Amino acid sequence: MAPLQTILITGCSANGIGSALAEALANQGHHIFVTARSTSKIPSSLTTLSNVTTLPLDVTDAESIAAAVRAIEQHGAGLDMLINNAGTGYTMPLLDVDLGQARQVYETNIWGPLGLTQALAPLLIARGGRVVNISSVGAAVPTPWIGIYSSSKSALTNLSETLRLELAPLGVSVATLMIGTVMTPFHANEPTFTLPPVSRYTAITETISRWASGEASPKGCPAEDIVKLILPDVLGQSGHGMFWRGPNSAAIKFISQWMPQWLADRMMSMGQGLDELAASKLH
Repeated sequence: MAPLQTILITGCSANGIGSALAEALANQGHHIFVTARSTSKIPSSLTTLSNVTTLPLDVTDAESIAAAVRAIEQHGAGLDMLINNAGTGYTMPLLDVDLGQARQVYETNIWGPLGLTQALAPLLIARGGRVVNISSVGAAVPTPWIGIYSSSKSALTNLSETLRLELAPLGVSVATLMIGTVMTPFHANEPTFTLPPVSRYTAITETISRWASGEASPKGCPAEDIVKLILPDVLGQSGHGMFWRGPNSAAIKFISQWMPQWLADRMMSMGQGLDELAASKLH
């Protein structure tokens, strides 16, 4: 039996990976700091557990991060693990992207995890702790319409793997989880999809809209199922580095590493409306 740990998890709103992971770890006896920007979104099945502490945390806000660090210090049990799970998406052709919204995605998906890791580093180093960064297989391949999200996860992946090298001499291990398709309310938290009137992609608005709502996305597994797959990785039983887990993860890993570029492009463009768009320009 592995020793019990004190763990902070970001993005623990109901029905997501964060809350499912928090519940699984709490049921093993670990003390969990469950966090969300709005704690009212954290399920009561977590907040009523005696070994769970609920904290409001906006990873894009320095004052919110500082308050969370103080709360952990006051708790007095130190910190063994940080799980950077909070994330947000944005579906829009890159020519039509609102740069302010795109920057907010980067604030949440990149600078948030890095800022929180920096703030909690003294506690983690003191305990020889672990950082787990939840990335996505979307980081490994260019996919139409989600370039902002995918590029943010690509940056997070590189950042995470660099942290693994830089934190190793300080006694802190790092894992990067390349998660496949999971059924969560992820798309519900995105900005409402509306193409600008002058968009060059209006001919395929309906197709892009179906991707924005998640209707056209590959079907994934429930959050509870992905948690069963990643628990050994989270707890360090699989070692350190990158782990590809969940539906479509093996296929995306193969496409990104071994498939010829022309074929990979074809695979990642299927069903995205690009052929229809090209045909519409001929008339």
